[in-house]
Amino acid sequence: MMIEKILIADDEPLMLRFMNDLLKRHGKEVVLAQDGKEAIHILEKESFDLVITDMKMPHKDGLDVLKAAQGNALVVLATAHGTIESAVEAMKLGAFHYLIKPFSPEALEGILEKAEEHLRLVKENTFYRDGAKSNLIAESPSMKRILQDLDKIAKAHASVFITGESGTGKEVIAAAIHEKSSRSTYPFIKVNCAAIPETLLESEFFGHEKGSFTGAHTRKTGRFELADRGTLLLDEVTEIPLSLQPKLLRAIQEQEFERVGGTRPIKVNLRFLATSNRNMQEAIESKIFREDLYYRLNVVPIQIPPLRERREDIAPLAKYFLEKFCRENHKPLKHLGEDALKKLLDYSWPGNVRELANIIERTVVLDFDPEIHANHLYLDSTISPSAKESLKAMTLHEMEKRLILKTLEENHQNRTRTADILGISVRTLRNKLHEYGDSPDD
Repeated sequence: MMIEKILIADDEPLMLRFMNDLLKRHGKEVVLAQDGKEAIHILEKESFDLVITDMKMPHKDGLDVLKAAQGNALVVLATAHGTIESAVEAMKLGAFHYLIKPFSPEALEGILEKAEEHLRLVKENTFYRDGAKSNLIAESPSMKRILQDLDKIAKAHASVFITGESGTGKEVIAAAIHEKSSRSTYPFIKVNCAAIPETLLESEFFGHEKGSFTGAHTRKTGRFELADRGTLLLDEVTEIPLSLQPKLLRAIQEQEFERVGGTRPIKVNLRFLATSNRNMQEAIESKIFREDLYYRLNVVPIQIPPLRERREDIAPLAKYFLEKFCRENHKPLKHLGEDALKKLLDYSWPGNVRELANIIERTVVLDFDPEIHANHLYLDSTISPSAKESLKAMTLHEMEKRLILKTLEENHQNRTRTADILGISVRTLRNKLHEYGDSPDD
C-alpha cells in the first residue's frame, strides 16, 4: 500500500523544506506545520497516512502530536541525539519509528519504505477482517440467523460450504469463521479457483518440484502446504476442472497430497471452507461438479441471501461504507439524505453488497455536498412496485440469466468487461453462457 498524504511538523524551516522537497520528489502530497499546535489543528480537520514530527517544538511537542494522530496515521518522531530515549519511549506509546537528526535523504527514504511495507502487510492481514465487519452488519432476520450460528460453526472443525450470488459476501463470512476459530493464529489462505488457469491449478493447490514440467525452475510450495494448521478457502470451487476434482477429494479426505512431480506424501492439518455462486444441484446434474466432493465439503451449509431479500441491511451497510470510504479518501464525513436512502432501498442490487460498496465509494470520490442526495447516486435503475412483484415470481436462475445477458449486450458482447462488471471470472461467464445455450466463440 502506497503512502499518499504526509503531514510534517517541525519548527526548523530548513528541515521542513528538506523533507518537503524530498517527499514531493517521491510523488507524495505533503502538508507542513511549523509547530505542534498547528499540526494538531490540521489533524483535527484532515486525515493522513503518515505524520513526521519533531520531538521538541514550542506550544505542543511530538508526544502531543502522536496522541492526536494515534489510530489514524503512522507517526515517525524526529529527534536529536540527546532525546533518543524519549523517542524509544514514544515508540512504546504507539509511534511507528524515529529518525535521529541530522538525517540523510537515504534515512528518510528508508523510513518511508518501511512505513509502506508495514501498511501493505496490515492491509493484507486485515482485508478479510474488514470485509467481514461490513457483512456482519445485520438487521435482517435472515442474516441475524446466520450470525447467531457463526460462533458455533467457527468452533467446530467441519468443512463449510457457503453459497450465494456474486457480491453477497461469501469470502468475508469465510474469513469471519476463521477469525473466530481456534485456528485464527494460523494462516488463512484463499485459492480463487476461477482466476487461476486450469493448467496451473494443480500446482497452485499442491505445489511442484523443480523440473516437474517446463518452466518449473524451482520448487514451489502450494496453498495446501501454506495453509497447514490454518484454514484453506476454495473460492468458487465449482470452477475447478472435473479432471482435478478426484485428486482434490482425496487430498481433502486424507489431509495428504504430493507435489506435482513429487513422490513423498505431505501431511497437513487443514480446515476447508468453500464458496460457490452456482446452483449446486444443477452443477451436479450437469456433471460440472462431483457429487461426492460436494458432500465432503458441504458438512455445514450456509446460504447467504441476496441483498434485495434483506433490505433491512441496506441502510446500515450504506452508512458503514460511507464512513469507511470518507476516511480512506481523506474526506469529511458525509451523510445520506432521506431521498438517497429511499433510492438505495428501491434499487434491485444485482451486484449485492459489492455493488453497494462501489456505488458509495464512487459518490465519496466524486466529492459532492456533505449530504448525499438521490441525484448523487449513479444507479443503473430503480425498480418499481410492479417490478418488485415480477422479481418475486422470477426464479434466481432466471434473474441471473437475465442480468448476465443484459450486461453482455450493453457491453457489446465484450466478455472480459462483462465479467469485470458482474464481479465474476471470464471462465465463470463462459460456463454460464454455455448453460444458457449461448456460447459463441470470443
